[in-house]
Amino acid sequence: MQNYDKYPEVKIKGFDNEAFEGYNHIIERVKEDIIGKEKAVVVIDFYHGVSEDEVLKGFDLLNPVMKVKADDCAYDGEKLTEMMQEYLTDDRVFGIINTKKLQDYFVKEKIEKAAEKISSVEKGIVLVYGVGAGLITLGDVYIYADLARWEIQKRYRNGMPNWKQNNYDEDLKRKYKRGFFIEWRIADRHKKCLYEKMDYVLDTNVKDNPKMITGNAFREGLKQTAERPFRVVPYFDPGVWGGQWMKEVCGLDKTKKNFAWSFDGVPEENSLYLKYGNVRVEVPSINVVLYQPVELLGDKVHARFGAEFPIRFDFLDTMGGQNLSLQVHPITEYIQENFGMHYTQDESYYILDCKEDANVYLGVKEGINKDDMINDLKRAEKGEISFPDEKYINKIPAKKHDHFLIPAGTIHCSGNNCMVLEISATPYIFTFKLWDWDRVGLDGIPRPIHIEHGKNVIQWDRTASWVNKNLVNRVEEISKTDGCLEERTGLHEREFIETRRHWFTDTVHHNTNGSVNVLNLVEGDEAVIESPTGQFEPFIVHYAETFIIPECIKEYTIKPYGKSQGKKICTIKAYIR
Repeated sequence: MQNYDKYPEVKIKGFDNEAFEGYNHIIERVKEDIIGKEKAVVVIDFYHGVSEDEVLKGFDLLNPVMKVKADDCAYDGEKLTEMMQEYLTDDRVFGIINTKKLQDYFVKEKIEKAAEKISSVEKGIVLVYGVGAGLITLGDVYIYADLARWEIQKRYRNGMPNWKQNNYDEDLKRKYKRGFFIEWRIADRHKKCLYEKMDYVLDTNVKDNPKMITGNAFREGLKQTAERPFRVVPYFDPGVWGGQWMKEVCGLDKTKKNFAWSFDGVPEENSLYLKYGNVRVEVPSINVVLYQPVELLGDKVHARFGAEFPIRFDFLDTMGGQNLSLQVHPITEYIQENFGMHYTQDESYYILDCKEDANVYLGVKEGINKDDMINDLKRAEKGEISFPDEKYINKIPAKKHDHFLIPAGTIHCSGNNCMVLEISATPYIFTFKLWDWDRVGLDGIPRPIHIEHGKNVIQWDRTASWVNKNLVNRVEEISKTDGCLEERTGLHEREFIETRRHWFTDTVHHNTNGSVNVLNLVEGDEAVIESPTGQFEPFIVHYAETFIIPECIKEYTIKPYGKSQGKKICTIKAYIR
């Protein structure tokens, strides 16, 4: 019976009366703040993707005498695209990380005119709303309407355009690209500067079921999260190669054809459920990274990466499915020079489960001709041939608890009948697909192939003999007692992530080692994480759940719990070296 928690919450103490659900309660609270004022300016600053129609309908209960739409102060859609083109590029998938600020896309004179318009009102409530509303004024009440990235992606699928665009029916990958490389970057930079000024945070992730918390409750919620173990809210998605394992273990909808992947530990993309009394508020988990970077990441990790979460845990399910696309990730200098990223996607495959015929493709065979291989990849892309993978690509049998290391530049993919826990650095979007096994995506369109990028980063010396020696089960015993075996399992020397595996029947003592720790319970039903000093309440995790230990915790213990008591269980832990 599965006990995987799809809706993990962080219970926030001390602010039960500072959370409000439904527009009636939200408006009542706002009215309390402006009672007695002859004129009041209420500002609702939107993250890209917040529904204007819904929010306006809800806040019409204030009976504003004037509404000012902040988006009208920005350049028009065509001009924005022109200004963003150097970051957008013509590629369907890859852009360049935007380095601008939100105000760079607004017309200064229009902001000034909007401010004058607001000033001209002598009596009543003025409602200022939309993306960039805080650039005009913070008003008497400043509300930030935040939105989870996964919810934005779902809205793209349902026809929502990008900011100030009419691309309702555009290719989803292009919509996502514009969000990932530009809109989310400028929105996060804008939001980051305003945390301390927010009077309220508005959650409209669930249609027509808004929640609002005070700024103090929001900030304290992020602080409390960064002082205890926590889980982010996982999300799951189907794919052309998807399998059936997560349906069973994670309790997913069995009527769906498959589930291919899940983000179960990616604060850059996931969200957080913060529970205030009976009100559960959803906010992007990136807020914890941006607001509490040192406490969460640790001083040395923050110094190296800034307010970015560098470790990613996700699931790739091909159990009863198909092979992943044959792919390669860019080496560090290539991603820096071409895409503006600081570091690349070094990664690894930890085999959480598999069937007897499972395989992983890793590296190239000995003595191949690289020009012939690239030529055959190009011919396969054109449909002239089916790529002869058995001629060029090294294939390795996989079994449960194997750990395959994949430093950037190594050709790789999981075969079918594998359940992979992918442990990697965070820039996950930079996957150069080389071949997709003669298939199209779920949308019926061939998935993007990037042979031209790929051929520039493939490390041809990573042949079968090198791979088997350096990348397959590099397990090293660290310590052993009657109740615990600690092993180092990777990653490769070129990668900045260290992984440690603990097999245990008794209490295991951990130290954060100056870095945020990310763990998954890879064997056993349940475990409990505790503080030797009582710093946080006991935290229970279940099989296959990823959880985060902020660096400021320093010391913690893990031991079998519930049905796992008296049994051998196992965790895999990742941290920055």
